[in-house]
Amino acid sequence: MDITALNGSSAGTPTTSAKNAAETQDRFLKLLVAQMNNQDPLNPMDNAQVTSQMAQIQQVTSLSTLDTSIKSLGGQLGQMQALQSISLVGREVSVPSDKIQVVGGEAEGSYELDGAAKNVKLEILGAAGNVIDTQQLGAQGSGRQTFTWKAGAFAAEGAEVKYRITATNGTAAVPSTTYAHDKVEAVYSDGGSLKLQLERLGPVDYTTVSAVN
Repeated sequence: MDITALNGSSAGTPTTSAKNAAETQDRFLKLLVAQMNNQDPLNPMDNAQVTSQMAQIQQVTSLSTLDTSIKSLGGQLGQMQALQSISLVGREVSVPSDKIQVVGGEAEGSYELDGAAKNVKLEILGAAGNVIDTQQLGAQGSGRQTFTWKAGAFAAEGAEVKYRITATNGTAAVPSTTYAHDKVEAVYSDGGSLKLQLERLGPVDYTTVSAVN
């Protein structure tokens, strides 16, 4: 795999930025010298004014150097991210989704609760969005939880169904996020953004991966 294709656009060369900073500083110094040569002898520039202008050019140069460093660091992080993502090809990952697939007569999914819940309900939805099966998952703690749904006669082998989680703690609803598990087929760059091509769910952003199973 061509790793360079994953890096997106380059961050800009430090040599160019350094050259621009040097040119800016040179122009400023020439302007300052000309200003001092043509100043009124009876009303010369005071030391504070000269110091202030020198501080300004120093600040501009420092900001240019900082910008170059940030761009260089960003490029390095992008390369590290690309290299790490390549290792995901062929692996199964978890991404935010409400779709699960029946394999071997059952489907697996996961969800994350924002807080502890006394009652958690799993609902499997049909093609029209209607509920075709319900399971009570009982009390659950906060954080990531997994489930396995036995399809039985509700869904055929290989079918993809949607699900939803309803969690409550007494009368208060507990927010949740649902996840699907899918295999990574390929990694590519799209407009500078790193993408994963999943077997069932299609393209997703690399940053949406919450776990590697």
